[in-house]
Amino acid sequence: MTDQTTVREEFNTGRVVLLAVVAALGGFLFGFDTAVINGTVVAVREQFGMGAGLTGFVVSSALLGCIAGAYLAGRLADRWGRIRVMVLAAVLFTVSALGSGLAFGPWDLILWRVVGGLGVGAASVIAPAYIAEISPASIRGRLGSLQQLAIVTGIFIALLSDAFLAGVAGGAAEPLWFGQEAWRWMFWTELIPAVAYGVLALQIPESPRYLVAKGRHDEAHAVLSQVLTTGVRERIHEIRQTLREERRTTFADLRKPGGGLLPIVWIGIALSVFQQFVGINVIFYYSSSLWQSVGFTEADALTQTVITSVTNIVVTIVAIALIDRIGRRKLLLIGSAGMFLTLGVLAVVFGTADLVENADGVLEPVLGDTQGVIALLAANGFVVFFGMSWGPAVWVLLGEMFNNRIRGTALGLAAAAQWLANFAISTTFPKMAEIGLSFAYGFYTTFALLSFLFVLRFVPETKGRQLEDMA
Repeated sequence: MTDQTTVREEFNTGRVVLLAVVAALGGFLFGFDTAVINGTVVAVREQFGMGAGLTGFVVSSALLGCIAGAYLAGRLADRWGRIRVMVLAAVLFTVSALGSGLAFGPWDLILWRVVGGLGVGAASVIAPAYIAEISPASIRGRLGSLQQLAIVTGIFIALLSDAFLAGVAGGAAEPLWFGQEAWRWMFWTELIPAVAYGVLALQIPESPRYLVAKGRHDEAHAVLSQVLTTGVRERIHEIRQTLREERRTTFADLRKPGGGLLPIVWIGIALSVFQQFVGINVIFYYSSSLWQSVGFTEADALTQTVITSVTNIVVTIVAIALIDRIGRRKLLLIGSAGMFLTLGVLAVVFGTADLVENADGVLEPVLGDTQGVIALLAANGFVVFFGMSWGPAVWVLLGEMFNNRIRGTALGLAAAAQWLANFAISTTFPKMAEIGLSFAYGFYTTFALLSFLFVLRFVPETKGRQLEDMA
């Protein structure tokens, strides 16, 4: 039964937006750290003499840290508080940026990438948690969407800085300032937002939910009073009631009575895997080296990569506007159909391109003028369809589709599956590209088609449903 005496929340919009923006800087660094490798791939591969397999592992190694960081962040946040975990993530980003730029070989670069991945994993958990816990209910969804917008903005800034530094130096492998190659400065650029994140995190208050959980009710009242102008006591009462009713779930709660995972958990895992197996992160990790391999200059390849990231920002904003209007399921179906068509075009273009022997004696496809235009349009079309559907909608669904009892544990399992799938796709792309780019994009096209059929058959619509009504 709904409590009719609940006080309507009124709030200080400017203050709550400021707190959410600072927290979302973790999402910005999430995007920056994962994408900054894009402009360095060719230069690092040549300087360290790496083969395709090792190159793939260097690029994707950060994702191993992401898995551990995401797993540990929630536990540390409950023990230390949200702010301390934000500062820890900022330190990890700072150490990773500094170490990656000083790398003297592939193996220590892998180490620094894993350290950065720990920061990414922590930021992917702590930023949305803090935003949800500090936000008034009536604007929580919009403020929560700042995380996704921050991620794609971080990707854009990373790629833009890569293109700028390579342009100034005359190439990623060329020396820039103090005799250091441009690719090293690409990594060091992350030091600026990483330090800013740590400093700003220390200026915002701790989460009221954490403070109540630790019995620090006066501090929680003071924090909520900065955000809410009415209903502070009622909000603290609700938090206390929720904390009393909560029980820490385990993976055993995700199992059916007869054994095996609950069907809804399998759906969440599959959504995570499909999101990665259509190959979206190949675009954001490898697009610069990909376009160079088929005949574009380094400068043109980096420019195209920046354009793609701008496209991603625009369509993410479109998705935020559409998702509550047309529903999650319909948005996913539209996205899958569009990705199937655009990826199919890429597979055909690369499969019909002329093969030219490169400096290593390997035959590579080289695109003509018309083929190049078609490939660029298809690649950006793919980003449009992914960015307005599978990018944000999967995270929204994962946050909504599980019932209250299993939501945290099920979401953690699905997120881990997503990082693992991302790692698998990112690691294997260089080897798949050696077999043939048409083979690689044919693989992603197949999974785009399978994702359409999967959504059509299994994914429920959660639009307009209360979280308490989820099965």
